[in-house]
Amino acid sequence: MNRILVLVVILLIPIAIFTTPEELALEPDDKAVENISLEAPVLEEEKEEEDAIQVALSVNEDKSDAFVMDLEDYVIGVVAGEMPASFSMEALKAQAVASRTFALYKMDTISDYVLSTSINDQVYITIEEMKENWKDDFSYYYERVKEAVESTEGEVLMYQGSLASTYYFAISNGYTDDALTVFNEDKEYLVSVASPWDKNYQSYSSTYTLSKEEFCNKLGISCLSISISNVIRADNNYVREITINGVTFTGIDVFQKLNLKSTDFTITVNPDSVSILTYGFGHGVGMSQYGALGMANAGYTYQDILTYYYPNTEIQKL
Repeated sequence: MNRILVLVVILLIPIAIFTTPEELALEPDDKAVENISLEAPVLEEEKEEEDAIQVALSVNEDKSDAFVMDLEDYVIGVVAGEMPASFSMEALKAQAVASRTFALYKMDTISDYVLSTSINDQVYITIEEMKENWKDDFSYYYERVKEAVESTEGEVLMYQGSLASTYYFAISNGYTDDALTVFNEDKEYLVSVASPWDKNYQSYSSTYTLSKEEFCNKLGISCLSISISNVIRADNNYVREITINGVTFTGIDVFQKLNLKSTDFTITVNPDSVSILTYGFGHGVGMSQYGALGMANAGYTYQDILTYYYPNTEIQKL
């Protein structure tokens, strides 16, 4: 993990303690540490700061405004942005470990990686955005998220000695999906597992209706008539292939082109429109967030949740 940015604090050198993204600089001033003896005594408090892991992130796609911040502060912003703060504490803890691991995996895999604050990586929100979202409940929800992060501080998921790629999503159709099918990544810990808890929540299913013209335009097919045939589903019921008007698509193709909530979909052609029923919400790989909530409510710990959705992994502390 030699690519992880580490904040180096040297005794007797005045270092500003950054608390907001706007005050952070992406690169340290190397001249400030020239000719300083590295043999100066270091106190225990300074050793702790010396080991603090930093992440680089940006709100712009071109990463031109990149800044750095403490990893654990970043994870607080991600848990607040990615999971409802009202979820059970064990689910929030599972999210904290998954989010921490995901960020470090990206930084460890790609040299000088700058994390996006959007769904391109993980949604990160600031304290100000939390206040806007939670309003009068800010203090209550912030403390819950902070507790989840601090109680799992430094904990990550490992697979055979390396950081795991901890994908997660909102809610499944009752099963998670394989990373090999969705992302073309063959990972032993990102395979389909049953997630029956998801079916207990309102977000489990939804219906999307659009005009025939819009349906055909988005798929790039002729629209004199619409015929659906040869629907091939995996054992977990996610669509693998489907033929529409003689054109064969993968389930992922239709999911992306029509901006569906899931690849478990059923298309119904009406006289003037097309209705699409979906089960689940998200790409389906890794941890189901509503599944994590269901497990937490059933008495499972965050360790149970993580090792269930990421089989063959283990939790370790940095």
